[in-house]
Amino acid sequence: MPLSFIKGEDGKVTAREGAGGLVTGVRSYLNAKGIENYVWIGWPGSTIKKDDEDQVRRLARENKSIPVFLDEETHNRFYNGFCNRTLYPLFHYFPQFVDYDDKNWETYKKVNEMFRDAVAEVAEPGDIVWVHDYHLMLLPAILKSSMPESRIGFFLHIPFPAYEIFRLLPSRWSRDLLTGTLGADLIGFHTYDYMQDFLTCVSRLLGYESNLGYIEGPDAALKRVDTFPMGIDYGKFQKVARSEAIMKERKKLEETLGGNRTIFSIDRLDYTKGILNRLKGYELFLERNPEMRGKVSLVLVVVPSRENIPEYGDLKIAIDEKVGNINGKFGMINWTPIIYQYKFIDFEMLVALFGIADVALITPLRDGMNLVAKEYVASKIKSSGVLVLSDMVGAAKELGDAVIVNPNHPSEICSAIETALNMPKEEQEQRIAAMQDRVRSYDIMRWGNDFIKELDDLKEMQDVFNAKLLGKNEEKLLEDYGKSKRALILLDYDGTLVQFTDEPKKAAPPKQVIALVRALSLNPKNRVVVISGRDKGTLEKWFEGLNVALVAEHGVLVREHESEWRFLRPLTAEWKSMIIPIMNDYANRLPGSRVEEKDFSVVWHYRKAESEFASLRVAELFDSLSKLTANADVQVYKGNKIIEVKNSGVNKGTAASFFIGKENPDFILALGDDYTDEDTFRLLPKDAYSIRVGIAQSYARFNLHGIKEALQLLGKLIE
Repeated sequence: MPLSFIKGEDGKVTAREGAGGLVTGVRSYLNAKGIENYVWIGWPGSTIKKDDEDQVRRLARENKSIPVFLDEETHNRFYNGFCNRTLYPLFHYFPQFVDYDDKNWETYKKVNEMFRDAVAEVAEPGDIVWVHDYHLMLLPAILKSSMPESRIGFFLHIPFPAYEIFRLLPSRWSRDLLTGTLGADLIGFHTYDYMQDFLTCVSRLLGYESNLGYIEGPDAALKRVDTFPMGIDYGKFQKVARSEAIMKERKKLEETLGGNRTIFSIDRLDYTKGILNRLKGYELFLERNPEMRGKVSLVLVVVPSRENIPEYGDLKIAIDEKVGNINGKFGMINWTPIIYQYKFIDFEMLVALFGIADVALITPLRDGMNLVAKEYVASKIKSSGVLVLSDMVGAAKELGDAVIVNPNHPSEICSAIETALNMPKEEQEQRIAAMQDRVRSYDIMRWGNDFIKELDDLKEMQDVFNAKLLGKNEEKLLEDYGKSKRALILLDYDGTLVQFTDEPKKAAPPKQVIALVRALSLNPKNRVVVISGRDKGTLEKWFEGLNVALVAEHGVLVREHESEWRFLRPLTAEWKSMIIPIMNDYANRLPGSRVEEKDFSVVWHYRKAESEFASLRVAELFDSLSKLTANADVQVYKGNKIIEVKNSGVNKGTAASFFIGKENPDFILALGDDYTDEDTFRLLPKDAYSIRVGIAQSYARFNLHGIKEALQLLGKLIE
């Protein structure tokens, strides 16, 4: 939350504003936007004694905040434990520091639920709930389940790791974290790379595919994933930098430094910030450039952070030793190579130091955005100075006129310092001006506005889809069914009655599905038809003994109850000899894919294949097959993790027409979930109840969120 609390000797608790990058950024956005109807919900920054909680609540309420209190053990397991000894090191590519503690994970879940309860006390239906950062990745889903009408945004302020790193988490943790995040309507990242890594993990671990950043999530609702590079309050930095007080402070600092060239570095104490490599690079610079000794000073500010975590305490000791070694090795009576301060510095002093710095040395080993780089650029009023920036931070994607370095190699940092100190002033001014244009145009206001606008736009899209949800029309459907004398019920199988599986043969219908189909088929007014892409043998086995009609291979073969299989039109399978070798070749080239041969169709499955690699092979195979079959009487289809080739003019719609003509029903219900069912939806009468299972564009009259709702609807028909 944007406050921290201090208890004085008199027993009175006072509040002061927080200074973290997230808090500063969001507060700046709210103030600049003039938004007054908001409330912050967060941890108050320390463990609060029970006797002081009422004082803290009152102070927080006066500042539009609600505290979530954590006792010492909960705080240690949640914040110091799972957040900063599991997620933080893993997401920053430091797996050697990751602690896999089950109790910490359980506490993480507990605290996310505590935040859910705090939100529920104040939120109204339709409110925007904006969840921030890795501490609360489970919160969006548990919020959405209890407050479905709320608009939920989630923003991750640190990197999201590649699949090979993220998968190091236990599978139940990684799946829950992704599912939790997907509870949000809009999910934001600083860079395209982080977004793509997230989508890859969602695809490979949960099986949800994205299309231009849109996902149909676990709750079958439309989600959006996008990039929003966070900015700063550019005008605030410029205004303060030009103030008389800062000008005086700058003059004092310049006198203190004796006219030396100044390299400035500031970071929290954190192993991700690359401070030791930075010091090694500066040490190498002094070794290679002895003429610069006594003429340049590194002002190093390290802000205390998480000292009770062992890795941070060890880092502090290592930094102290390295600074001492460099100063002892190169220092002179009248010159200290590194001016080192281990403390928090106020905003005005920070802007003054940015202003006098000839070089800003910002070289984290990994960082989400790094607003310090943008703050340095915004604080330059004489338009000279050089930004040396790590290529491992989000800001590097925007500030291309910085001197970009690999922070893992001290020699590169050394070379960058040499380049920066020798850069002509005219070039410095050109680079700073270009970066200032970017920081000015995409500031904190633009960041916040873009996120909220996209959340609003997504709500409009969701409303369009929701307007097609069966919802209130369910009562009319049941009423029409009850009045009917002859009902035709057309049921797709995979994705409608059962979930997709990695191995299609494992998708046998569970007892619940068999019971529903049997109950429907026992009503003499019903004609139940299962229309599937499965082969006839599989369907016979699964629905043996039930009074249902079966349609195999998307309409190729039809079997009415207790009759023989027959074709709806004459077909040939001679073309398969031309197609199968090509599909087999691609199956060999893509691990995890396989070919399924049916009587009159051939299917290439790639559900178990690596998604990025598969996307390339899918495009290649589809293009090859389309060209090959251009003059043949077959069609090539893309389905849910499949490419299928089958005879032209045969589809589920053809089969549906056959049964409509034969049964002459006065009530039709058709349930399906993918492109193959659109042929059925297109040809049904306008008064038929055609329903697409899942949120997607469709010819169907209505949508249901998912399989669970489809089965519930069938249960209501039976009732």
